[in-house]
Amino acid sequence: MIELILAASATALATGLGAIPVMLLGDRSQQIVPLLLGIAAGVMIVASVMGLAIPAFERGTVLEVIGGLAIGVAFLLFARRRLSHLPQDFSRSGGRTGLLVFLVLLVHSLPEGFAIGTAYEADPGQLGLFVVIAIGIQNIPEGTSVAIPLAAAGAPGRRQFWMAVASSIPQPIGAVIAYLLVQEISALLPISFGFAAGAMLALSLIEILPDGWGRNRAQTTLGVACSVPVMVALSLALGV
Repeated sequence: MIELILAASATALATGLGAIPVMLLGDRSQQIVPLLLGIAAGVMIVASVMGLAIPAFERGTVLEVIGGLAIGVAFLLFARRRLSHLPQDFSRSGGRTGLLVFLVLLVHSLPEGFAIGTAYEADPGQLGLFVVIAIGIQNIPEGTSVAIPLAAAGAPGRRQFWMAVASSIPQPIGAVIAYLLVQEISALLPISFGFAAGAMLALSLIEILPDGWGRNRAQTTLGVACSVPVMVALSLALGV
């Protein structure tokens, strides 16, 4: 159990690694905010489709997954509406977009924790280790997705790093729950994966991309065009 907790915690820390390049850019990141938003959108779209939606369809029925997707979209719309009173440059917390990215990735990391615990209980030596490594690597660009809108809103580098790490805190919690209740949690994976995918897709399409296009359409489109093939190749290489 201790080994599982440490492994799942390492995947959470890996999310912080993704914030480091954005931190290093410092004030220069303001000049390429649309490009970075495009990269974040591309990363999240591929992660939601290849890392969540497709595995959900492989594990459950179409009705379960579609239901999860619909709930995820509804969750994002509800959260977006609740945060609508915040100005877009709400710098103290990183802006509305930053808060939404953090919230969606926070929720999405719980089913990833479920996947870690389920795989680890079945075969810690091979399958469990593979899933931990795969999710850890996938978390790095997700950390970048958290840091980008925070940087765009003027949040300091330290906040970018720790909010990226905090967005994956549910992973070790979910891993322990799934390890102890593997059969029950396995049945919930299609719905929870669908939920996370729906929220991430909605976030990318109605918040991040419009924000980037409103600043500079060419830069944002370039960011998407660069990040999507890289994330697709990474997902195929990892088998995620």
